[in-house]
Parts: sequence; structure tokens; C-alpha cells
Amino acid sequence: MANKGFFNAFNDVWMLEGVRTPMVDYCGSLGHISPTDLGIKVAREVLARNGVPAADIGSVITGNMAPGDFDQFFLPRHIGLYAGVPQQVPALMAQRICGTGFELFRQAGEQIEAGACEAALVVGTESMTRNPIAAFDHRTGFKLGAPVGFKDYMWEALKDPAAGINMIQTAENLAKKYDISREDVDQFASESFAKAVAAQESGFHAGEIVPVVSEKFELEGYKPRGIKLQGKVTEVATDTHPRISPAEVLAKLRPVYEGGVQTGGNSSALVDAAAACIVTSGAYAKANGKQPLARVVAAAVVGVPPEIMGIGPAPAIRLLLERSGLQLSDIGRFEINEAQGAQTLAVGRELGMDLSKLNVNGGAIALGHPLACTGVRLTITLARELKRSGLRYGISSACVGGGQGIALLIENPDAA
Repeated sequence: MANKGFFNAFNDVWMLEGVRTPMVDYCGSLGHISPTDLGIKVAREVLARNGVPAADIGSVITGNMAPGDFDQFFLPRHIGLYAGVPQQVPALMAQRICGTGFELFRQAGEQIEAGACEAALVVGTESMTRNPIAAFDHRTGFKLGAPVGFKDYMWEALKDPAAGINMIQTAENLAKKYDISREDVDQFASESFAKAVAAQESGFHAGEIVPVVSEKFELEGYKPRGIKLQGKVTEVATDTHPRISPAEVLAKLRPVYEGGVQTGGNSSALVDAAAACIVTSGAYAKANGKQPLARVVAAAVVGVPPEIMGIGPAPAIRLLLERSGLQLSDIGRFEINEAQGAQTLAVGRELGMDLSKLNVNGGAIALGHPLACTGVRLTITLARELKRSGLRYGISSACVGGGQGIALLIENPDAA
């Protein structure tokens, strides 16, 4: 029986060059910056790098999970306006939790193929640091002796109340189901760190990074926005979490749950970052002399049991391949979000994947997982890696809290 879920095949949808900020550790030098301003920064940069006039953008599609400011409602609109996109152009914020960044490409593809626009600005931005301490039950006041309900938004959001477990526990369920040991997970994490360090040292990651500096974002007739770095910092230009992490060192870390396989060292890092890409029709790219980075071939989204949400990429990738007429062996590179080490290994085992093709420049364990930014970052990295390696097809994918999986199939035009 065919896999159920959403599937979109795109005939003429293309990615131009994408950019991102550095991915900076939680409470680090980007921690006080609004995700709106991080989004404006990458939006402006991606337009400049591609030489695309902001006036050519016909749709602004953004993602941001946790509010990092009181004006989050306006985030998509402000990113578009302060990037110079005309006022007449609408803006949207999509939400598919950890799959949000991929969803932005899917929706851009739908809009372009429907003729709604010729060029879309896609921006995923997230400040993990600025997740609020929030309360939802005090609008009518505080009753005498009643508990005060302020809680850590990010910590509480990691728990799925339907299944009654948090995201780490879903990975532990997969470790048991697929017989994944603590040693397996630590080794995988160590390799993720090593690959990220190598990609950093070779300059590969620098090719997609825009340094963040203090600057103003002016918009005629409106109040300026901007970025102000704190203290003596004048520029933030590199990812901060990658470091050589031998498996024997990771093995000394205490598991989150007694007897479990997941630790702070083999789970995705908490970081702040934003990423942006321009997605166009082939007609627009050709008419304007643009050399696309990749073709967006197809997208797939599926649902899975919430208690093993991390397996989501496996059926999403299966649906993607089945409907695209490809085999797993046809895919030269995979970028699968390393939400947790056991979760990613479970996906690999379920698919029978050649892990030498997976996250070859390091994954989220080493680089970080800034929720709505992640899918945009992974897809940009994948497209650049396909170009570098001369391979034709790549798949970027992630699991989604609550029990979903999403995957994108892209093609290197130079290898087609």
C-alpha cells in the first residue's frame, strides 16, 4: 500500500544561493538579538548576494517557533519590509515545529507553480535564548495560595502532552526499538563533531555564513530596527559549538535518564541563528541570468506515532522516493536533522542507509538545531555540498515533535 501523506512534485522551482548567520550557542553573543532582526539580516544579505532586486520578490515566507520579542506577530511582515520588499507583497509565517524550514520551501514551490509569484524570499529564524518564561493562566489575576504558573517556555515545549513524554524520551524509545547502544550514539556524535570541525577548518561552512555586526536597518517613513552587539564584540562570524569530542569523553557524560543513551553531548545543541534563500521559477532565473544552486524537485510530509516521532524522516523519505521514481541508492547526500543521536541512527537503520552519505559536514549535534531555521540551513548546506561533490540528488529531512516527518528532494543542475 502506498505511503500516506502530502507529496508535491515541482516541475520548475529553483533555489538560488542561500545564506545564514553563524550558529551561536545558547546565551551567547546572539542571545539578546530579536529573531526578527536576525531574519532581516539574512534576508538583506541573500538579496544582495544573488543580485535580486527586492522589488522582484512576490512572496515572503518565514518561520519562527518561539516568540523572541513582543512583536513576533509582525515578524514575517517586518522581515519583508526591512529587507526592501515592496509593501504590496504579502508575508506569511508557517509553523511545522522542527520541520518549519523545509515547509517554507514546500510552500514556496506551491506558490511558484500556482503562478502566485515568480520569486519568493524564504527565511527561517530562531532565538533559543530568547524563549520566554511564560504564564498562560493569570489573565484574571492571582488567587490567594494558588500556584504561580510561570514556566520555561522552551523546556515545557519539549514535552508532548498527548503521549506524556518529552522529545528525549521519544529517542530513548527508538534506541530500544532499534537496539541502539550508548556506545553507538556517542560514536555517532563524535563523528558529527569531527565532520563539523573539518568543514569549519576547510572553509566550507564559511561559504554560507554572513558575519553579524552592529548595524541599523532603515525603512523610510518608519522606525529603524537593527542589531547591536554587546560589550567588546564587533563581529560574530563563526559557529561556536563545534569542537573535537572523542567518544571516550562523551561516554563520561551522565545520561538524561538513568540507563538511557541520550546525553547533553549526543543531542542537538541549543543555538541562535537565521537562514534565508531565494526560490524562483525557472523562467525568472533564465530571464535574469541567474545560475541556480539547485532545483527543488519534490517534498513529502507524513505522520508517525508521537511516542516515536523521531522516526519521521524514514517514511517521509520513502514517500519522496516512491513518488519520484527514485531508489535510495540514487541519492548522493542526505542531510537529516540530528535532533538526538539515537533518533538519527534509528532513521538510518530503518532505511538501510549508507551513513557515509549522511551529514558529511556535521549535523545538529555539533552545529545546533535552531528550530525554524534548521530546515533552511540544512537545505542550503545540502545544495552546496552537491555542487562541491558533483553529485546529482540530495535529500534534506527532519523529524517533527508530535509525530511527523518532512523531506525535500533537490537536484544539482550541474550534474543533471
